[in-house]
Amino acid sequence: MFVKPSPGLVIRDPDLLDLLPDEGREVPESDYWHRRVRDGDVVTGDAAKTAKAKKGGAE
Repeated sequence: MFVKPSPGLVIRDPDLLDLLPDEGREVPESDYWHRRVRDGDVVTGDAAKTAKAKKGGAE
């Protein structure tokens, strides 16, 4: 699943032992990440949409 931190939050990735980047990344569908989504700490998204937005949007 692809997740991004909610605006203004810094989220630690327990598997990679680093911080989840603002642009988000793929993470395993585990109880940990489902709790983060449920609690509003992260939002799920689409990696392709994030990459497209980063490149400047629609072509």
